Amino acid sequence: MKKLLLLAMLGATFQLATAQDFKKVQSAFLLNRIDEAKTEIDKIAADPKVNTKPDVLYWKAKVYAAIYKDPTLSAKYPKIKTEAIEAMDKYMTAEPSFAQVKEKGADPFFDLYSTSFGGGVKVFNEKKWDDALDYFSSAVKYIDAIIANKWTNANITFDTTALLYAGYSAQNANKADAAVKFYSRLADHKVSGEGYVDVYKYLLLHFIEKKDEANFNKYVALSKEAYPKENWGDYEIEYIDKNYDLAQKTAMYEKGDAAGTLTEANYLQFGDLFSNIKAKEKDKHDSATLAMYGMKAAGAFKKAYAKNDKNAIAAFNVGVMYYNQFGDLDDRYASNIRAMQVLNSNKPVEKDPKKKVAADAKFNEQLAPIKKANADLEQPMNESLDQAIEWLTKSFEILKAKGNLSGTEKSVANKTVDWLANLYAYKRDKARGKDAKVFDANDAKFKEFDALHGKF
Repeated sequence: MKKLLLLAMLGATFQLATAQDFKKVQSAFLLNRIDEAKTEIDKIAADPKVNTKPDVLYWKAKVYAAIYKDPTLSAKYPKIKTEAIEAMDKYMTAEPSFAQVKEKGADPFFDLYSTSFGGGVKVFNEKKWDDALDYFSSAVKYIDAIIANKWTNANITFDTTALLYAGYSAQNANKADAAVKFYSRLADHKVSGEGYVDVYKYLLLHFIEKKDEANFNKYVALSKEAYPKENWGDYEIEYIDKNYDLAQKTAMYEKGDAAGTLTEANYLQFGDLFSNIKAKEKDKHDSATLAMYGMKAAGAFKKAYAKNDKNAIAAFNVGVMYYNQFGDLDDRYASNIRAMQVLNSNKPVEKDPKKKVAADAKFNEQLAPIKKANADLEQPMNESLDQAIEWLTKSFEILKAKGNLSGTEKSVANKTVDWLANLYAYKRDKARGKDAKVFDANDAKFKEFDALHGKF
C-alpha cells in the first residue's frame, strides 16, 4: 500500500513538474522570447517518458515553426527548417484529431506554410529546382491540413498557386512523378485560365510516354472541358501514333470512318499517320503495302476536304499523295528503260543468219516482259499524274482566292506551283513531236506555274 501511494505521489509530482515546465515554455513564447522557449521545450522533449505526447510534440512544433519563420533566429539555427518540419510531422502522426490545435491554435501550421512558400519562391527565382520542390511540397502539405480542418476563413479547396509552383519545380527538376502528382490535382478540379493550359499539356505528354491510356483519356477529356478552344486532337493522334501499331491505327480509322464519327481534323490526322509511317513499321511491309497506305492517306485527306472544300491543306495533301505515287511509278518506268538499254548494249552481234534468228528470239524473250511492265505502268502513271494535277490545282485555287496567307499556306502555295510546273512539263514533253496542240497547251500551263515560282 505504501509502495502504491509512493508511486502515485511520484506521478503527481512528475505531472506537476511537467506542467510547470510547460508554463515556462508558454510564458517565454508569449513574451516573444523564442530562444528561451526553445531551451525549455528542448528540456521537456529530452525526456523519453513524455517526448511522444501530443502536447509536447505540439509545443515543439509551435516553437520551432516560430524560429523557422523568423529570419534572424533561423540563421542562428541552420537546421531549423528540417527540425521544424520533422517536429510537425511527428505531431500530426501522434494526434490525427488535432486536439492540441483546436485548443491552442493553428499558428504553427500557418507559420510553416507561409515560410515554406516564401522560401520556395526565393529558390524558384534562383532556378534551384530541387530546393524549390522541397519548399513547395511542404507548403502544399500544410495548407492542405489548414483547409481540410477549416482553420482558415478563406473559401478555398486548395492553394492553386502552391500546387502550380510545386508542379513547375518538379517539372524543371525532371521529377515527372512529382510533377504529375501536383498537376493532376489542378486538372482534376478543372482549374483553367491564363497560365494553366500547360499543366494539361504536360499531363497528356506524360501519359503518352507512359502508354497509360486510361489516364490519358481521363485528362484529355478534362483538358477539353477546361480549354475547349485548344487543339487537343493533336495529342490524341500523338497517343495513337506513339502507342498503336499500324494495324491498330488502321482498325481505329476504319471503325470511326464506318461509324461516321470522324471529323475533318480526324481525317487529316489519320492521313498524316498513313502517309508518315514510322521506320520500324515500314520495315515490316513490302512496297505494295506501303503504296496502299499512301492511297489510304489520300482517301483520308479527300474525306477531310469533303467536310470542308475550303481546306487547301487537305487538297494539297491529296495532290502530294498522287504526286508521290506518280514519282514512284515514273521511277519504275525509267528503271525499266535503263534495263532495256543495258540489254541492247550487251546484245551479241550474230552474223550467221541462221543463228541470228535464234539469238533475236532469245533477246526479245528477255526484252518482252520489261516492255510489258512499262506498258502496264502507263495507265496508272497517267491516272496518278492527272489526279495530282487536279488536287494541286484545287489547293492553288483556294489559296489564290484567299489572299493574306499564313506562313504555312505560303509554303504550300510555293510548293504547289513548282510541282504543277513539273507535272505539266512532263505532259508537254510526252507530247513533243506527237501532238502539237497538246504540246502547246501543256507548255502554256507549265509557263503559267513556272512564272509563279517563289512568288508567295
